[in-house]
Amino acid sequence: MQLDELITAELKRLGDANSLKYETSLQSAQGGIVKVNGKEAVMLASNNYLGMSNHPAVIKAAINGIKKFGYGLASVRFLTGTQTIHIELERKISKFLKSEDTILFSSSFAANIAFFQALANEKLGYENYKDVIYSDQLNHASIIDGQRLCRPETADRKIYMHGDLADLERLLLEDKDKNYRLRLIATDGVFSMEGDMAPLQKIFELAKKYGALIFIDDAHGIGVCGKSGRGTAENFGLLGEIDFTVGTLGKAIGGAAGGFISGSRNFIEYMRQKGRPYIFSNSLPPAVVCGSIAAFDLLIKDKSIIKRLHDNTDYFRKEIKRLGFDIIGGTHPIVPIMLGEASAAQEMSNKLLKEGVYIKGLWFPVVPKGKARLRAQISASLKKKDIDRALEAFEKVGRKMKIISDK
Repeated sequence: MQLDELITAELKRLGDANSLKYETSLQSAQGGIVKVNGKEAVMLASNNYLGMSNHPAVIKAAINGIKKFGYGLASVRFLTGTQTIHIELERKISKFLKSEDTILFSSSFAANIAFFQALANEKLGYENYKDVIYSDQLNHASIIDGQRLCRPETADRKIYMHGDLADLERLLLEDKDKNYRLRLIATDGVFSMEGDMAPLQKIFELAKKYGALIFIDDAHGIGVCGKSGRGTAENFGLLGEIDFTVGTLGKAIGGAAGGFISGSRNFIEYMRQKGRPYIFSNSLPPAVVCGSIAAFDLLIKDKSIIKRLHDNTDYFRKEIKRLGFDIIGGTHPIVPIMLGEASAAQEMSNKLLKEGVYIKGLWFPVVPKGKARLRAQISASLKKKDIDRALEAFEKVGRKMKIISDK
C-alpha cells in the first residue's frame, strides 16, 4: 500500500468516527469577543484566562520589544541568543513563583521534553542506576512524550490512577526498598480535559514520606489558581515548596509562545547544559519576551484581574448548572459540559457558533468514549453581559437539541 492510500484511509477512519479535528479561522485578535465568518462571537474556547492576549499594555510592550531588540535572535541562547530581557523575564518568573531560578523554552511542551530527557538519561556518576517516575494517568501528552524519551534501562515509568492517592502510595510502598537513584512524582497541576486540580498537598506529604521529588506541569494553573494567580502550589499553600515547576507563556500570560522550568539554581544551570530543546532551539523572540514581562507586571500589580477571572468562573459555573447542563464540578475556569457522544458535541458546537458562541467539542481519543463534552474556558476579559449572552445561546440550543428540558 502506498503512503497516500494509508493516509487517506486513516483520515476517512477519523471522519467516520467523528474524531476529525477541524479549524475555525478568527478574523480578529484573540479576546473575549472575536469575529468569525463576519460575525461577533463570545469566545469560550481559549486559554486566554486573564485577557492578556490582546491587552493594550502587552501589545505595546511587544511592539517596543521589536523596536529595541529586533524581530528575532537567529540563534540559540549560548551562542548569540541571549539578551538582557531574557534574563529579566527568568528572574521575574522566579520571584513570582518563589523559586531560585528559571529557564525559558520555546514552549512548555519543549520544557517537558527537555526535563525528562535531561534528568533520567544521565548517569551523573552512577554507572548502574535506575530512576522511577510515578505519573498520573491523565497527564498531558507532553509529559507522556517526555517520559517516552527515558530509556528503559535508566528509568521505570509507573502510572497511577488519576488523582488516586491510595494507588500512588501503593506504588511508592512497593518500591520502598528498591535501589532507585531518584524517585519522581509527575503530575499536571490542573488537568486540561477535566478542569480539576491535582491533590498537591497529599502528594507533597507522600513525597516527603517516601523520599520522592515532585514535578508539576502548571500550564493551566499559573495565572489562574491561587489568590494571586501563582498557580496550583499557591492554591495548596505550597508556593516555593515544589521541586520542579513547568509553566507556559502561551496561555494565561498572553498566549503567544514560550514555556519555562523553575526550580533550584543548581538544577536550572544543569538544564542549561543538558536540556536539548534549550541548547538546540532558537531563543524566544523579543516581542514574546517583552509582552510576557508586561503580562506578569499586570498580574502582580492589578489584583482585580485574577478576582474578575474567579468571579466570572463562579458565575458561569452556577448559571450553566442552573440551566440543567451536566458539568464536572470544581473551581477552575475550565468547565467541561458533558454531552456523551461525539456527534452531540460536534452538533452543539456548530449550532452555538451560529448563535454567536465560539466553543469546541472534545471526544475520543482525547477523552474516553461516551464522555464527549464541550469545554468552556472562562476569561477575565469577559463582561457579565457576554457571559449572559453565551448562557442564553446555551439555553436555546440545549432545549432544541433536548439536552436540557423545558421548564
